Amino acid sequence: MNVTVEISMYPLTSDYLRGIVDFIEALNSHPELEVLTNPTSTQVFGDYATVMSLLSREMQMAHESGAQAAFVMKVLGGDVRPVS
Repeated sequence: MNVTVEISMYPLTSDYLRGIVDFIEALNSHPELEVLTNPTSTQVFGDYATVMSLLSREMQMAHESGAQAAFVMKVLGGDVRPVS
């Protein structure tokens, strides 16, 4: 089953942009994910189990980097890509 996840990261630090860029780059390092980024959120598309596993791993890595961050996610069953 495919999934669409919209995720936003809110680092609680003055150097917030670095944390966001690092997180998005980490997501993009996984070829099994399709990642679309816009100014307010990032959409991730792929196999449900794969997406959730990799998001969990990358969020944990972000938390273990030492900076506090909040993540807000919307999870939709299926492949719900924006219409262009």
